[in-house]
Amino acid sequence: MEISFYKYQGTGNDFVMIDDREEKFEVENLELVRKLCNRKFGIGSDGLILIRYKEGYDFEMIYYNADGTQSMCGNGARCAVSFSKFLGIITENTHFLAIDGPHDACIKDGWVELGMSNVKQIKKAGEDFFVNTGSPHHVRFVENVDDYPVVNTGAEIRYSQTYQPDGTNVNFVSNNGNEGIFVRTYERGVENETLSCGTGVTACALVYGQQNQKDLVNITTPGGKLAVKFKANDNGSFQNISLMGPAEQVFKGSISI
Repeated sequence: MEISFYKYQGTGNDFVMIDDREEKFEVENLELVRKLCNRKFGIGSDGLILIRYKEGYDFEMIYYNADGTQSMCGNGARCAVSFSKFLGIITENTHFLAIDGPHDACIKDGWVELGMSNVKQIKKAGEDFFVNTGSPHHVRFVENVDDYPVVNTGAEIRYSQTYQPDGTNVNFVSNNGNEGIFVRTYERGVENETLSCGTGVTACALVYGQQNQKDLVNITTPGGKLAVKFKANDNGSFQNISLMGPAEQVFKGSISI
């Protein structure tokens, strides 16, 4: 069987995209998902995304991490919006469904503004913070994130007893002066540092914004620049959260399975 696919990336977070509106992909075949995402024996990506029809929505995004687990993925969702425009499903504005619920987004000139789910609160995690932005995120502020041992320390926190049994993503943040913040992320499901994480930078922006009375935060990641805007409420919750950044098609192909 031949599977046609497209490869997309959003600030270095890369995804195998499949037009599955005919529902031919076996959604329970996690071995196939892992194979396609494998950088040595498959196509290679941080995750795999299926685009399907869904009544009441423009489309449904079914997202898998590289290890076959499922979660919300902000950069993946931005790429799904771009891919859906390429397929002719949407034009500039869209209302679609993801694992954490409905989302609205708009795309113009390759720049995607994605509405994220509301966040109830920021929790303290020792000297650090924990935020669920559709996926769980531990946030730690450090002096110099460029030289920080992201993979080793990230793995320790991800597999710590505190976050058992499901684990967490882990973000390390430094103040970037007038440029906002610099974020590096250890991603659960990839089990390594990725060049960018959309739900992760959103979590970091909320913590930084709350501490510095900002409602728009510019973020630099190893894979490029993003921005997050939001409305902070008096009770510590957040709404009208938007993740903004580029999403582009890299190549297309087919693979035999």
